[in-house]
Amino acid sequence: MKLRKPVLFLLFLTVLAPIVLYTDKLVSSSKNDFGEEVSSLSFGVESRQLNLLPEEIPKTLREPIGIISSENSVLNVPESIDELPSVKSTEHKTRALSATEEDDKENPIKLVTGGFIAENESDDAGDAQNSKFVDENDKQVANENKGAQAYQQPGKTTRKSDSGDHVTNKVERPRVQTVLSDARVRHLRDQLIRARVYLGLGATRNNPHYIKELRVRMKEVQRALGDASKDSDLPRNANDKLKAMEQVLATGKQIQDDCAAVIKKLRAILHSTEEQLRVHKKQTMFLTQLAAKTLPKGLHCVPLRLSTEYYSLNSDQQQFPNQEKLEDPSLFHYALFSDNILAAAVVVNSTVSHAKDPAKHVFHIVTDRLNYAAMRMWFLANLPSQATIQVQNIEEFTWLNASYSPVLKQLGSPSMIDYYFKADRAKSDSNLKFRNPKYLSILNHLRFYLPEIFPKLNKVLFVDDDIVVQKDLSGLWSIDLKGNVNGAVETCGESFHRFDRYLDFSNPLISKNFDPHACGWAYGMNIFDLDEWKKQNRTEVYHSWQRLNHDRQLWKLGTLPPGLITFWKSTFPLHRSWHVLGLGYNPSVGQKEIDRAAVIHYNGNMKPWLEIGMPKYRNYWARFINYEQAFLRDCNINP
Repeated sequence: MKLRKPVLFLLFLTVLAPIVLYTDKLVSSSKNDFGEEVSSLSFGVESRQLNLLPEEIPKTLREPIGIISSENSVLNVPESIDELPSVKSTEHKTRALSATEEDDKENPIKLVTGGFIAENESDDAGDAQNSKFVDENDKQVANENKGAQAYQQPGKTTRKSDSGDHVTNKVERPRVQTVLSDARVRHLRDQLIRARVYLGLGATRNNPHYIKELRVRMKEVQRALGDASKDSDLPRNANDKLKAMEQVLATGKQIQDDCAAVIKKLRAILHSTEEQLRVHKKQTMFLTQLAAKTLPKGLHCVPLRLSTEYYSLNSDQQQFPNQEKLEDPSLFHYALFSDNILAAAVVVNSTVSHAKDPAKHVFHIVTDRLNYAAMRMWFLANLPSQATIQVQNIEEFTWLNASYSPVLKQLGSPSMIDYYFKADRAKSDSNLKFRNPKYLSILNHLRFYLPEIFPKLNKVLFVDDDIVVQKDLSGLWSIDLKGNVNGAVETCGESFHRFDRYLDFSNPLISKNFDPHACGWAYGMNIFDLDEWKKQNRTEVYHSWQRLNHDRQLWKLGTLPPGLITFWKSTFPLHRSWHVLGLGYNPSVGQKEIDRAAVIHYNGNMKPWLEIGMPKYRNYWARFINYEQAFLRDCNINP
C-alpha cells in the first residue's frame, strides 16, 4: 500500500503527461496553419492560391439626420442600417418629402383643400396664405441662418460627408423648427375644418354618440386655440387636445369612407367661406368710408364753443396783428383751405416750431361760413409766435360763382346732388370713396384759383390740412422751377400712381393728349409760381377740361386728376425727402423715411384725429396739439 502511490505517480509522469503535451501542441499547430491550409487547396492537377479579402476596419456609424414631419413633428428614424443616408442629408430629406407627398395623395381632405387653395391663389390673397407661408419663412430662415453650416450643438461632433463638406448632425433640425413655429396652431385649425366636414356627412350624422364626442372635442380645441397665432401662445394642454381630437377624427374616417361625399362637403364649405369673405370686405370698405367722413363728437363741440367765445369779443379783439405782411412778396406765404380747426392748428404749429425765422412766415387760411368764427377764435387764443395769420371766409370771394367756375356750377347741379344722396345710386356705385361729401365742397377746389386769391404774390406754398411739418420749409421758395408752375414730389414708385390710374384712357380726348405711363405727383405740399401760372393761363386750362368732364366720363370726382391735367408738362419734380406720403393708409412707411422727411402726409382715410387713425403714426401729429387748452378740455378731447 505504501508503494502504490509512488508507482501511480511515476506511471502518470511516464504515460499520461506525454499524451497531454502532444495533444496541446497539435491543437496549437492546427490553429496557426489553418489559413495556409485553406488557401493552398488543390483542384485537380493545378494548384491555385485563394485570395482572402482584407479585414475591414470598422468605421463609426453616422447618426441619421432627424427629419421633422410636417404633421406629427416627430423624427423619421430608419428601421435598419441599410436605410442610413450614404451621400448627403439632402437625399434623406428628399425621400422623407416624397413619402409625405404620397401620404397626402391618399388623404382626400388634404387633396381637396390643397387643390382649392391653388385654384384661388390669384383671386384672393387670403386663400394663398398657406402657400406663401413656407416661402416667406424659408427666406427668413435663410437670412437668420447665414453661416449656420458650421453650427454644432454641445456634445455633438462634426461629420464629413462623401463630398468632403463638413455638415453638422443637427443643422437641419433648428431650421425646420423655425419654419414650423406655428405648426401646432395650423394643425388645430385644420382639425376644426375636418371636424366640421364630418359633422355634415350623412354617415356620421347617423351616429349620435360620435357626433356628441366630436362636438366636445371641437369646443376643447377652440378653447385651446383662442387667439393664438403661434405655438408659444397655446396653453400647456394644447397637445393633449390635439391628440384627443386626432383620435376622434380617425374614428370618423373609418365611419365615413366615401371620398366623393367628403370632397362635395369641402367644396360647399369653401364656397360659403368665399361668400362670407366678400360680404365682410364690402362691409369693411363701407364702414371705413363712413368713419373717414364722420367727425368725433369732440370735433363738433370745439367749433361751437369757439364760435360762442368769438362773438363775445369786441371788434378790436377780433383782429389779428401784423396784417400789413399779408401782401409782402418777400415773405414766405402758405395757402391752407380747411374746415378742420385742430388739423389747421397742427399745420401752423408744426411749421412755426421748425422755422428758422418765424416772423417771415405768413399763413392764409380759408374756411367755410360755418367754421369761420371758430377758426378765427382758435388762432386769436393760440396765436403762433411772431408768425402772421389770416383767416378768410370763402363766402367773401364774390368773384367765385357758377358763371365763372364750371366746377362750382357742376357741384350745385341736381345730377350731382342726386349722385350723392340717392340710396339706389349708392348701391350701384362700387367705389364708395368717390361718394365722400368733401368733393361737394368748393374748399377742395380752391387750389386751382391761387392767382385770383393772392393777386400780389409771386410764390405760394399750398399745404393740405392733414400734414405735419418736421423741418424748415423756407428753402422751397429758392428752388428754381425752370419755367414750371408746380413744384411737387412725384409718385412713380408704384404702377397705380401713373396717369392711367386716374384718367380714363379709353376716351379719345384723354388718350390723344396724355401718356398713360406718365408719373403722377402728390398734392399736399406744392410750391406754385403764380407768375408762371398767369403767363401760361393754367386756370383756363382747368376750366376747359372741367367743362369737358361735365358727365364725369374723363375722370371721377376729386382734385388730383384735374390737377394732373392742368399742370401737365408744367410740374417740376422735388426731391422725395421734401414730402413723404402714406401715413393715412400705409402701415409700412419706413422710420428712416419719416425721420428725414420735411413734411409727412396723412393722406388716406385713417386721419390722426380719427379713432381709425394708426396709433404708430399718431404721435407725430398729436405733439403739436396743446391738450391742456380750455376748449379741448371742455370738449373732452384727449391725446
